[in-house]
Amino acid sequence: MTDGDSNLPIIERKLGLQIWNIENMKMVPVPEKAYGAFFEGDCYVILHNKRTSHGIATDLHYWIGKDSTQDEQGAAALYVIQMDDVLGGNPVQHREVQGHESETFQSYFRNGIIYKKGGVASGFRHVETNMYNIKRLLHVKGKKHISATEVELSWNSFNKGDVFLLDLGKVLIQWNGPNCNIAEKSRVTLARSIRDSERGGRAQIGIIDNEKDSPDLMQIMKMVLGERQVSAQPDCFMALSFSVYEKDNDLVVQEIATRPLTQDLLQHEDCHILDQGGFKIYVWRGKLSSQEEKKTAFSRALGFIQAKGYPPSTNIEVINDGAESAMFKQLFQKWTEKEETQGLGKAYSTGKIAKVEQVKFDITQLHARPELAAEQRMVDDASGEVQVWRIEDLHMKPVDPKKYGQFYGGDCYLVLYTYMRSGRPHYVLYMWQGRHASVDEITACALNAVELDKKYGDEAVQVRVTMGKEPTHFLAIFKGKLIIYEGGTSRGQTSMPEPTIRLFQVRGTDEMNTKATEVPARASSLNSNDVFLLATSQVCYLWCGKGCSGDEREMAKMVADVVSRRDKLTISEGQEPAEFWEALGGKAPYASEKRFQERNTHYQPRLFECSNQTGRFIMTEVVGFCQEDLDEDDVMLLDTWGEIFLWVGKSSNVYERNEAIASAKEYLKTHPAGRDLATPIILVKQGYEPLNFTGWFNAWDPYKWSVISSEYKTHLNHSDSNIYSNSNCNSSPSPTSNGEGIYSREVLMNKTVDELPEGVDPAKKEYYLSDADFHDIFGKSKYEFYQMPKWKQQNEKKQYGLF
Repeated sequence: MTDGDSNLPIIERKLGLQIWNIENMKMVPVPEKAYGAFFEGDCYVILHNKRTSHGIATDLHYWIGKDSTQDEQGAAALYVIQMDDVLGGNPVQHREVQGHESETFQSYFRNGIIYKKGGVASGFRHVETNMYNIKRLLHVKGKKHISATEVELSWNSFNKGDVFLLDLGKVLIQWNGPNCNIAEKSRVTLARSIRDSERGGRAQIGIIDNEKDSPDLMQIMKMVLGERQVSAQPDCFMALSFSVYEKDNDLVVQEIATRPLTQDLLQHEDCHILDQGGFKIYVWRGKLSSQEEKKTAFSRALGFIQAKGYPPSTNIEVINDGAESAMFKQLFQKWTEKEETQGLGKAYSTGKIAKVEQVKFDITQLHARPELAAEQRMVDDASGEVQVWRIEDLHMKPVDPKKYGQFYGGDCYLVLYTYMRSGRPHYVLYMWQGRHASVDEITACALNAVELDKKYGDEAVQVRVTMGKEPTHFLAIFKGKLIIYEGGTSRGQTSMPEPTIRLFQVRGTDEMNTKATEVPARASSLNSNDVFLLATSQVCYLWCGKGCSGDEREMAKMVADVVSRRDKLTISEGQEPAEFWEALGGKAPYASEKRFQERNTHYQPRLFECSNQTGRFIMTEVVGFCQEDLDEDDVMLLDTWGEIFLWVGKSSNVYERNEAIASAKEYLKTHPAGRDLATPIILVKQGYEPLNFTGWFNAWDPYKWSVISSEYKTHLNHSDSNIYSNSNCNSSPSPTSNGEGIYSREVLMNKTVDELPEGVDPAKKEYYLSDADFHDIFGKSKYEFYQMPKWKQQNEKKQYGLF
């Protein structure tokens, strides 16, 4: 597709990346093999298309090298504007500055970004593969997103805390500084990427972790760099909305809102700037604004940045009315598309009904489709074992199993749920906090949870549950008999008499999603779309609103048997006897108008890295995240709107863990969409992730953590002092797994270290057997095996050729 009135090249309607370099003020396509390499003296235009649930999402970036000219920068910006017109005004536009690229931009280059010296003006060009006449030194930085800058070919360029890559064409040597952490040392993706994309796979890679252990590689480095004379030396949530217009040739910026941001603030006749605390600037262009206003979007954003005193490298995104990105939409409390029905207010507003359409969910699909587990917030089918304790005198007291599912607002409870997966138990520990519980009880609940977690090997997923905000799985484990009493306690010695009249609102269509909640016993609490139970000293009424379904009525009957032992009397809305209204203190208006679900349905899950490795605690977003982005040195925050997960890496420090919990609460408090502060915060430990967490990740590998550690050990043992050729490795047949780190017994039994598949820990061969093979060989499950003393494990492994 081209634009006849411009110098635009052919733009293909395809998914993925297309990149152009600005040469002599024209766009010249960059070879795909060179994607990810950028000359510091040039500017680039980048087009990215990806498929989403709402169609194709398009992003347009122009990238500014630190040594590029003003003319090149202006040309790149102009081409982006022209391409936006050709593409129907749908793309989101970004301005990128070298060294300060947005998370979205960096996510395109999983193997890293390389900044090359020079550019078009100095005669450099992007080249194809198999170039060996090269001698350069790259300074590699970054954990989640790797970037490499070409630096002076000298020992003076090195420091002890980073990774450096000496590129000699046919040989690539990665030098890991002695102060690097494990995650940085294991980053060999950039070297592999250069070998595969620029050298056609025919270069050799060597790694230096300890100079004394790598004399051959050090000799090569000294030949190139000379003898070394001296040793190497060592909030982003707040959003403000501004209206921007010109007056007497001056740019006028007027603040119109802070938080929560609502969609109606965006007027189609105007352009708006959203300032995300100086972290990112969004320019929203109304569809009825003038062409001149639309064309000056970037210049207005730059003027705004200067007026606010922000650094010139601040990220800018230009958003078109009707083509908003998911990231932009989730800054708002609620976002409604044109074709969607408008909501009529907040949940539980007087005179309006919160009616959510219940969809039957096949629980058996959870394991086959982990993404469903995430969407439905279920770790399993709720068929596991349940244990409940009440916090009494600051200690745990077991609750009578006959009372399971009955929670009182004056108490705190611990609920331990145990379920089996891959032949071993997994645990979810719920901390339910009553609305009227004392501060001491809430604190004791948290402390007892820690102790209980220790008892089960620190393997439990911890879920803080605020009264009234019970997650789906919590409802399911009580099989349709979850009852929340507003106040009081379930303690036997209480002196407070129970109310003679109680009213319960019942919601749910089956055993997996039903909950009865006590509400004030008056007529104004009723809701035409639900079933209510009115328990009196003589009878228990089942009041069925006009909008309730048959399934809801059946579930209410089940709950009624728990709430009251009196006779049950079913009545329909409009057919109530006088005694019914008398028990409620007389007739009164109640919610009887239809309202739709209030929720940001366009919210995309977001992952943040929580780290203090720079000396201060920061949260960095990971765009387009996957399991690889979960760093065992850090704590990660996953925001799925309905829940906040804190994933704790096994090597994270105590400070990061403590700060992450506080930051999760602050994150909710300062989110521009005005988030619910009672949103559950769930603590997940590395290696014990439940399905409702892993389902948010594409192609989750449940065996990754053990494989990663063994890969790293193998890497340290075998590649420190040797240059090895990957092309040689590939020439021999490699046994394959089933995609989940599982291998057949023939590949593992009676094999030497060198005969094992890459990544298999030779000290744990049995771990890579399937559950069926394991049981067939050892006559027991993996869980039972690992409960045995070490010496017994070793003897059995020797017996079966797996030692």
